Amino acid sequence: MTAAPPVTEPVPLARNRDYRLLWGGQALSEFGFHAAVIGFPLLVLALTGSGAASGLVMGTVAAAQMVVGLPAGVLVDRLDRKAVMLGCEAAQAVSAISLVAAVWSGAATVWHMVVVAAVFGASAALFAPAENASLPALVADGQLPTAVAMNTARASMGQLAGTATGGFLFAAGRFVPFLVDAVTHTLSFVALLFVRLPRRERAPGGPGPLRREALAGLRWVWREPRIRVTVVCAVVLNLFFSAYYLVIIVLAESRGVPSGEVGVMAAMLGVGGVLGALVAPVLHRRLGPYGAIVAVFWALAGLAPVTVLLDSGYLIGVLFALIALFPPAANTAIMTDQLLRTPDELRGRLTSTLVLACGAAGAAGPALGGSLAQALPGGRAILLCSAGMAAAAVLATLSPALRALSRRAEDGRPVPAG
Repeated sequence: MTAAPPVTEPVPLARNRDYRLLWGGQALSEFGFHAAVIGFPLLVLALTGSGAASGLVMGTVAAAQMVVGLPAGVLVDRLDRKAVMLGCEAAQAVSAISLVAAVWSGAATVWHMVVVAAVFGASAALFAPAENASLPALVADGQLPTAVAMNTARASMGQLAGTATGGFLFAAGRFVPFLVDAVTHTLSFVALLFVRLPRRERAPGGPGPLRREALAGLRWVWREPRIRVTVVCAVVLNLFFSAYYLVIIVLAESRGVPSGEVGVMAAMLGVGGVLGALVAPVLHRRLGPYGAIVAVFWALAGLAPVTVLLDSGYLIGVLFALIALFPPAANTAIMTDQLLRTPDELRGRLTSTLVLACGAAGAAGPALGGSLAQALPGGRAILLCSAGMAAAAVLATLSPALRALSRRAEDGRPVPAG
C-alpha cells in the first residue's frame, strides 16, 4: 500500500517573501497617496484661492475611480496582473514628479492638477482589483482571512498617517507632499518587481469585447446568491452610514461643538478602523464568517442611535472608534469567501463590481444625509439612518445564503450556498 504524501504546511505570512514585499510596498504607496490627496486642495487654494477649483481637483480623483472602476475589472482579468500593478505605480510616480517639477518652477496650473488627480484615481481603480485577485495566488487558503485583514489594516493606517502628515509636509514646501508620493510609489514599484506571482492560464478563445466581458462579470456576481446578498447588504449599509456621518457633522456644528473636536471625531474613525483590522482575524476565527458579518451589522445599527444622547465631540469620537472597530471583521469574512468562491478569471471583475457598488452608495450617502439634516430635526435624522442600517442587519441575519457560511467543508473551504 502506497503511503500518502506528507502534507506540506504553508509558509507563515510573516515569512512569505512575496506577500511581505507586496504589503510593504503598498503600505508606503498608500501613505504617499493620502499625503498627496490632502495636499491637492491646499495647493489649489494657495495658488488660486478658489474653493470651486479645489473641489474640481478633489472630485476628479473620485470621478476617475468611478469611471474606470468597472472596465478595470475586465482589464485585470484579461491582462497580466503584476504588469497592471507595476503600470499603476509607475503612472502615479511619473505624474507626481511632473507636478513636483511644475510647482518647483512656478508653472503649476489647476488643469495640470486635474490630470494628475485623474491618473491617481484611475490607477487606484485598477490596482485594487489586481491586488485582490492576486492574493489567493500568494497565500494559502487558510491564511486568506489574515491576509485580507492585514491589507485592511494597511489601508487604514496609510489613510490615517498620510492624511495626518500631509498638512505638515505641505507646510514644509508646497511640492513636498507630491515629492513624498513620487518616492513612495517608486519604492513600491521596485518592491513589486521582486514579487513572484504565478503565471495564470489563459482562457481559450481569447478576450471578447470589453463591454460584453464587463456584463458577463456583473451577471455572474448577480447569479451567485451569497455574493448578491452581501453586495446588497453592503450597499444599504454604506448608503445609510455615509448619510449618518454627514448628519452627525451637521448636528455637531449646530450644537456648537468646536471644530477641533469635530476633527477628533473624524480621526477616531481611522483609529477604530486600524484597531478593528488588527483584531479582525481573531473575530473571524471566534465568531465564524456568518457570526462576524451579522455581529458587525447589528453593532453598527445598535451604536449609531446612541449619538442622539451625546453632546461632546470627544464622546462621539469614542463612539465612532467603536463603530469603526467592527467592519473590518465583516470585510474579512466577505472578501475571503468571495475570493475563494470566484473563479480566477473573474476575480478582477468581482472586486471592481464591489468597489463600484459600495463607492456609488458612499457617494450618494452624503446627499441623502444633507437632505435628511435639512428636512428633519437632527435626532430624527439619526434614527432614520439607524433604521436603514438595521434593515441591512435584518436582511443579513435572515439570508439563507449567508447562514450557509457557518457550514464548513472538510478541507476548510466555504460550502457553496443553496
